Amino acid sequence: MNVVKEINSINTKELELGLTASWHDDYKDSARIFVGGLHNDLTEGDVITIFSQYGEIMDIHMPRDKETGGPKGFAFLLYEDQRSTVLAVDNLNGAKVLDRTLRVDHVKQYRQPKVKNEDGELVDPEEESMNAKPEMIQDDGAESDTSDSSAISIDPEDPMRDYLIAKRKEEKAKKKGKGKKKSKGKHSNETPEERAARKAKKREKKEKKAKKAEKSEGVRAVENLLKGLGKPDMGRKPSRSRSPDERQHRSRPDSDRHRRHASRSPEPYDHSRKRSRYSDDEESHRRPARSGRGRDYD
Repeated sequence: MNVVKEINSINTKELELGLTASWHDDYKDSARIFVGGLHNDLTEGDVITIFSQYGEIMDIHMPRDKETGGPKGFAFLLYEDQRSTVLAVDNLNGAKVLDRTLRVDHVKQYRQPKVKNEDGELVDPEEESMNAKPEMIQDDGAESDTSDSSAISIDPEDPMRDYLIAKRKEEKAKKKGKGKKKSKGKHSNETPEERAARKAKKREKKEKKAKKAEKSEGVRAVENLLKGLGKPDMGRKPSRSRSPDERQHRSRPDSDRHRRHASRSPEPYDHSRKRSRYSDDEESHRRPARSGRGRDYD
């Protein structure tokens, strides 16, 4: 509890004096912090959740009791960036979690816990532990053309991970759709020779279809011409439309026209009343004299 008060008082004095240098600079080469006063119900995941708000945590070591397996109430954390340690110490030192006051301080020299070798002996680890380092997923996609260096790394614990992956795939699909059409699934495994043969066959089929269509159009035109020649009304002038008066005139019965013409026709010729075109006197003068007979005189 005294350490918590001392750290808080040091920070308060620095703010009042406005000093350029800080006591945190003494730990600029260490990215580890010590966390004490943890409740026994807290797990490693709970501690990471609390302290990850100030930076990415790469390693956590929470000692446990060998007999009971329960936590001892303190832990050591490793940040990815050393500046995160300053934020964690200044903001979480003296904070209360589950009615317990946390003590947060820098760690200048840290010794990792020993591990067992092949013979079962405890020895110092050869490499620094990174048991809390998040798994970096490179979202290349199933059909990505980009290299590994251009892929976006997404933290699997990021709550926006699924959304970012879906958004990334959607953008890639749009880019591919603009450049070229996606090949059908049934032709995805064909070789270049098979693809060329398939395209040539498709082209030949298309040409045959076009020739057949042209031929059918020619035959149809000839049939229409022959049908037109066989019509009886072809070549006649269109009949002129008649006025209502003309239609009424043509619709009169033939008997009326016959009576009208009959009133003006002459009487029938009578052969019994044949007349000469000369009178009787003229008839007598035109008669020739009888030969061998004398003329009588009164």
